[in-house]
Amino acid sequence: MNHRGAASGARCKGEIMNYRRHAVAMLLSLGLLAGVAQARTDQATAHRFFHVQLGAASTQPTSGRLLLFAIRASTAAAAANAESDGKSSVVDEVDANPFRATETSVAAREVSYWKPGQEVDIDTDRLAFPAAWSQLPAGDYYVQAVLDVDHSYNYIGRGAGDLVSKVVKVHLPTTSVPTLTLVEALPARDPWTPSAAAPAAMREALAAARRHATLVDFISPSLSAFWGRPIHMHGWVLTPPGYAAKAATRYPTVYYTQGFGGNNDRVMGPLSHVDAAMAKGEMPPMIWVFLDESSPTGTHEFADSVNNGPWGHALTEELIPQLESQYRMDADAKGRFLNGHSSGGWATLWLQTRYPKIFGGTWSTSPDPSDFHDFTGIDLYAPHANVYRRPDGSAYPLVRNHDKVLGTFEQFAKLERVLGSYGGQLASFEWVFSPRGEDGRPVPMFDRDTGDVDPAVVSYWRDHYDIAWRLQQHWPELKPDLDGKIHLYVGTADTFYLDGSAHKLKAVLDGLGARSEFHFLPDRTHGNVYWIGDDHHGLLKQISWAMYAIARPDSTLKPVATP
Repeated sequence: MNHRGAASGARCKGEIMNYRRHAVAMLLSLGLLAGVAQARTDQATAHRFFHVQLGAASTQPTSGRLLLFAIRASTAAAAANAESDGKSSVVDEVDANPFRATETSVAAREVSYWKPGQEVDIDTDRLAFPAAWSQLPAGDYYVQAVLDVDHSYNYIGRGAGDLVSKVVKVHLPTTSVPTLTLVEALPARDPWTPSAAAPAAMREALAAARRHATLVDFISPSLSAFWGRPIHMHGWVLTPPGYAAKAATRYPTVYYTQGFGGNNDRVMGPLSHVDAAMAKGEMPPMIWVFLDESSPTGTHEFADSVNNGPWGHALTEELIPQLESQYRMDADAKGRFLNGHSSGGWATLWLQTRYPKIFGGTWSTSPDPSDFHDFTGIDLYAPHANVYRRPDGSAYPLVRNHDKVLGTFEQFAKLERVLGSYGGQLASFEWVFSPRGEDGRPVPMFDRDTGDVDPAVVSYWRDHYDIAWRLQQHWPELKPDLDGKIHLYVGTADTFYLDGSAHKLKAVLDGLGARSEFHFLPDRTHGNVYWIGDDHHGLLKQISWAMYAIARPDSTLKPVATP
């Protein structure tokens, strides 16, 4: 809200004053006004404000998290020029980028019942990343305001329904208070419709896949009971070429889970690639279920959690039986498989180890930490553990491009805190792993100001979600149904340092005498682990044939060579 002071003064009652008293009074008044002016100047120096007006973007009162983004004009123009191959330097969007964490400055505040035409102030020093905006070097900046109406920015970024301003060029510092106006509501997009610039091959692949894909929209009884309202489980079922609902032929089934930031509208790429590969004979005929593990708190990862609810139970006891009653699926462990990447890779590892009788194997790629002795390079069990700083005071990295550090754990955590209290990657871990606090929210694993780890919370994490620990504690009872079912792939240059935890999980399994399959792919990162030569989906094709060999050991079907 705007806070503007109003001058007031007092008139003295009495008889006619003499000249001296009047002069003194005048001097005192002038001194007071000068003091007020100086105070306002000092405040302006201490804090930098922007005005944001709710303009034509909304005709109704609204609420949400108001975000303000700023980037050096020269930096933004150079990036726009590079992305357009030198054809344009127009900057039409300013946004945060976790891979260049400190490049964009962000400020935030919550707004409630914001009326059209109303103007609010945002203090860009009060809640800001990477630092207060008053500390920004002098120069020209591109600035944009975004109202995150459903508090989903921390998970998927800006999306349908969010309100945005035009990008405005501002010189900082400025003696005036700049104003931005929210003028546009971002439209919903049909996930099956590619952009106008998409190549013809992509358009054809999406159109073909759409004919073989069916939306999953299942209301879970157990999740609905947990939350006290209907909770939907979403996904897509992709059937293979020649599938006929009334035919006798049954098919092995793959349950595919996405990484952090994925949802039901962002799976069309891998879904269409699988469809095209099966049509060409590059992958065997199987039913693929692309599961949506997104939630308002981030990824629930199909883990049974005191915060998110019984997602693992809902999948294995409710959704899978429902799907197997609808589709011609193999209804046994030898025909049910798991594949997932990143957070989805952790989910498939968890599901396989938690429900070993249900699934015939997991092929997990670049999974989130499965042994908390190496949580992206940090030993959470170490005495006086801190996720920001090593004992020598150096910062723990979190994002890299091979040998170059792109961001630290502290930067990620503090950026998330500004962007919102729900849905961030680190907060998502707590919603899955942490005990429930008295306030109804998960207990933080670490202090956001200092990075200090809470050993009591980590102990809870260990007992409930450390996969390596679970294997060590329960291997004799798990072995008959789990031995030989864990297959893991990770790059030695993983962007988030996830190869370290994979090595520790392998060491645990090797120490137990377990049969498992681990592949540490030389120089592969988080994003190219599936690449084989020029085929960006080559590993997925190999994985599909390994699954099929288990489900159909007597089959003579062989893959068609990839062109």
